[in-house]
This record gives sequence, C-alpha cells and structure tokens, in this order.
Amino acid sequence: MRKILVTLSAFTFMACGSHSDVREVDATAAAEASKGYTIQTDVKTALTEAKKPENFKAYVSAESIKKHIEFLASDDLQGRKTGSEGIDEAATYIIKQFQDAGVKSYFSSYRDKFDAKGVSGYNVVGMLEGTDPKLKNEYVVIGAHYDHIGTAKAVNGDIIANGANDNASGTSAVIELAKYFAKSKSNKRSIIFALFSAEELGLLGSAHLAARLKTTEIKPYVMFNIEMIGVPMTGKDYSVYLTGYENSNMAEKFNSYSGIKVMGFLPQAKEYNLFKRSDNFAFYEVFKIPAQTVSTFDFTNFDYYHQVDDEAAIMNFDHIASVVNQLIPGVEGMTNSESHEIIWNE
Repeated sequence: MRKILVTLSAFTFMACGSHSDVREVDATAAAEASKGYTIQTDVKTALTEAKKPENFKAYVSAESIKKHIEFLASDDLQGRKTGSEGIDEAATYIIKQFQDAGVKSYFSSYRDKFDAKGVSGYNVVGMLEGTDPKLKNEYVVIGAHYDHIGTAKAVNGDIIANGANDNASGTSAVIELAKYFAKSKSNKRSIIFALFSAEELGLLGSAHLAARLKTTEIKPYVMFNIEMIGVPMTGKDYSVYLTGYENSNMAEKFNSYSGIKVMGFLPQAKEYNLFKRSDNFAFYEVFKIPAQTVSTFDFTNFDYYHQVDDEAAIMNFDHIASVVNQLIPGVEGMTNSESHEIIWNE
C-alpha cells in the first residue's frame, strides 16, 4: 500500500495512494459521504435470511493462509523490495504455487518484466481458461501486490519491514483463489491472477500490466483487487469494504451472488479517494471497466503500516481464510453470469 500519512484520533495510520498527505477525517463530511450508498432494498430483502460468514464452506483453511504469509513475510525475504533478492524469492514461491495448482502463465513466462525506476521489476501473471466456449474469451482479473518497502525505522534492532498485512495477506488470498478455481473449474469466463510488483514505487506493476494487456486481444470484464485483509474490522455489517463503492454496482451484485453482505461502504475510503490509490486504478484508466479494491484496513484496526512490526505473528489467519471463502461465491458469480451484470455508473 502506497504511503499516506493520516492523523486519526490520537494515532497515526496509513492509506492507499500517492505520497501526498491526507487530511484528518472530517466526521461531518464522512457522514455525508456515506449517504445513498447502501444495498438496494430488494437485495437487502434477499439477504435477510442469508447464511452467516462462519457458515460458508471452508474451501480455504487458515493453515494454508498462514503458510503463505509466514513465508512471504519472513525475515529471509528482507521486506520484498522491488529489485531485491527477497522479492525474487517471493515470485519464485508464487510461481510454484501456480504451477502445482495447474494455473498456466498468461504470457510465455509467469514473470512479466518491466523497468521500475531503474531496477528490474516483474509481475507474476497466471491464467485459467474459462469453461464456456464463448465466455472464455472474456476475462476477470484478480490482483494484489506482493512487493513491500524492504526496510523501515529500527525497532529493537529490527529494520525489516516484513509487510505481512501489506500485502502478503492479499497475495495469499489471490494464491488460494487461483488454487480453488484450478481445482473446481467453475469459471465460465477466463481468469487472470496477477501479483503486482512496484506498487510501493507508485503503482508501477499494475500500470505496466494494464498497458501490456491493452496491446493484446483481451476483453476484460471486471478487475478485482485485494489489499490488506490481515485483520478484521469491528462494528461493521459487512466483511470487506469496496473502494469506489458508488461508482459501480459491484458490491450489490457481489453480495447477491454470495448470499450475504460481503462488501460494504467505508466513508473514509471515499473521503481519501482510495479508489485511485491501489492497483485497481490502472485497469479502470486503460479499459474503463469496473475495477475496484477490497480491504479490511479501516484506519482504526492496524497500527503498523510500513513499519517493522507488520509481522505474520499479528495476522488473523482465521479471518483471512474466512474472507477468501466469502469471496469465492461472488467471484463465481462474476465469472459465470451470462451478461455483463456489473456495470460502471459513469
């Protein structure tokens, strides 16, 4: 997650986006921002008797999530800075997960190389072909960034910014979604699984991939990005918030597919324009499609953004697994609808 300093209550937090400062939350403005962005009445009614999150089928286990995050956020990877040996090891790990699951590379290699401000960057891009003869020519893109910042201010002699929440958590979710769909073969549309590098340098990896895909015959339908889901929110009637919530009907449709209110509206996400501050944005800019990010970082539940204490030990693996299990039905809905039900409002 790119650095923004935010003062909220008596604490310091960070948010997706540019390196410019973000002003303190204006409670009145936040309340105003939330008006009008609720699930439509018919969908609310449909969800009244919906199953609870804990009752979702556990395709993805907390143990699997823990394995991914403990490797990706280990000291051995030295904070996964773009261009480093550590991020190369992370890419190798992700590729092995894809290969073992039967997820093919989208290009001739899994590594999508680009220049990242003078150092070598590479996304990891896998693909599962859709099962429908016609719909397989359309794509759902599921992404997360797997890089981090390398080192940060020392705490008790530790300088490694492990990036467990930011964004080994999102990376682990993409890996597990890829494994699920490779096994279930329940996607009529094709799916691209993209792990981006150089997000921390300015969303460079996603910008490169979107531009490269634009030169092909790909027809993306939606782009769905996962960012910082390592700890749960409290006091919410949804599991993840969606950036750019009011710009599309993604949340409404996703919740309908899932049978529960998985996605919701977080006023601060609109207040800080988080829609433009993660790897979804390049896909909107290039393709003008619904391209949005989900997260559970709500500016009150995580104190260690870009700090050395963003460690695997403080992640809630049960929560992350629960989120991924809740995302599966919604992703299946996106990949299997006969028409483009998710639309952009602009």
